[in-house]
Amino acid sequence: MSKGQINSYSEGACVKVSKFLSLVLRHKPDTIGITLDEHGWTDVEELMKKSKEHGVNFDLDMLDFVVKTNNKKRFAFNDSKTKIRASQGHSVDVDLCLQQQVSPEFLFHGTSIASVNSIMSTGLNKGKRNHVHLSKDVDTALKVGMRHGKPVVFRVLAANMVATGKYVFYLSENGVWLTNNVPPEFLELKEIPTK
Repeated sequence: MSKGQINSYSEGACVKVSKFLSLVLRHKPDTIGITLDEHGWTDVEELMKKSKEHGVNFDLDMLDFVVKTNNKKRFAFNDSKTKIRASQGHSVDVDLCLQQQVSPEFLFHGTSIASVNSIMSTGLNKGKRNHVHLSKDVDTALKVGMRHGKPVVFRVLAANMVATGKYVFYLSENGVWLTNNVPPEFLELKEIPTK
């Protein structure tokens, strides 16, 4: 990919492709008639062809640009760039071959203030996704929370969870910490300084 090509993609076009990829590679591949294998991979040529048939047109250079520049590294190619998958966040059943990892003492979860009472009552649950998503730092969690409204951050007592012998943590390819659920007794609401 040349430097000229890098500058030829508008931010709006890249965002559109990224959101579309999130939909079809994480949640609804059948929307465009592609299939994900058991590990979440799909054929790049088929993805581009089917996407074009559904009004989202991109070539391999643009797809490569979106994968490389996505600030959350949401997508990954295989070594030969013939297959692509979402790095995490699936609501469809896939096995990303995640290996159990030793978590930091604390992890963080960003959400909206509207969700606080529910979370304090039932904890963090994966809902339709395969895992609860956690961040390694407050700033990242805060950015996630901002997408949902006025943000708040929970501190997750990850080491305490592991010490019970009932909980495990995984680390996705793009640095998101994953677990099945976080009960309320392992959550602390973190004060967010107002600016």
